[in-house]
Amino acid sequence: MVTIESLLSNLELPDSPTPRLDAELLLAHTLGKSRGYLHTWPERELEASQRERYQAALARRRAGEPVAYILGRQGFWSLDLDVASHTLIPRPDTELLVETALALLPATPLQVLDLGTGTGAIALALACERPAWQVTGVDRVPEAVALAQGNGIRLQLANARFVASCWFSALAGQRFQLIVSNPPYIAAADPHLSQGDVRFEPSSALVAGIDGLDDIRLIIERAPEHLLAGGWLLLEHGFDQAEAVRELLVQRGFATVESRRDLGGHQRISLGQWPL
Repeated sequence: MVTIESLLSNLELPDSPTPRLDAELLLAHTLGKSRGYLHTWPERELEASQRERYQAALARRRAGEPVAYILGRQGFWSLDLDVASHTLIPRPDTELLVETALALLPATPLQVLDLGTGTGAIALALACERPAWQVTGVDRVPEAVALAQGNGIRLQLANARFVASCWFSALAGQRFQLIVSNPPYIAAADPHLSQGDVRFEPSSALVAGIDGLDDIRLIIERAPEHLLAGGWLLLEHGFDQAEAVRELLVQRGFATVESRRDLGGHQRISLGQWPL
């Protein structure tokens, strides 16, 4: 007899930092139930087809594939987002970017830009929290734009739109009160690229030159052309890049430049205001 309890008691996910959580998420997904259901009905027996699907999902996880890609979903902020292998998986660290943006600007109507939107996570979180804001998310990957559009439609967030654009290329003449971005910021030789979940994520969304700052440099250089006076630029970056990013912002002429720390105490985002 193969029950929920017996499956979860015999885990073989040695390389996962959270084997029990991974297994519960995969089993709940297989059964079309919540994780709470697994704890309420541990004695439930599984059908052969359910066991096969669960074992297939476990095999993918043993091979290192991220749980989010196996499930096709990932939570971010208060949203449940569709994800796919051509986009980064939204991470809790990036919620600091959302928190900071919400605290900086009022809930009155304004224009917001999310560069490199991926799943649309940042753009949709801002659109959800600020119905008066008009949020534009751009990505150079057409599949990512389609995915973000689908997330926006499913979440019924009509104040978010998504456009195919390589950074600012499709935004001529458009200006915003706020530009946010979680761009690629990993150095090309960083050993972490061959470890963990990032092995399965698109390198184009991770790697930015020798020092990891190529895309951040481009964004900082071009952002003033698309910021209204008094507008803000917020950038996520690596835990050890804050000083370099602040220096780039100051050199370009931004004011009120500072960095903010994530829950781990790392300076995870930097921001600056384009002068009035």
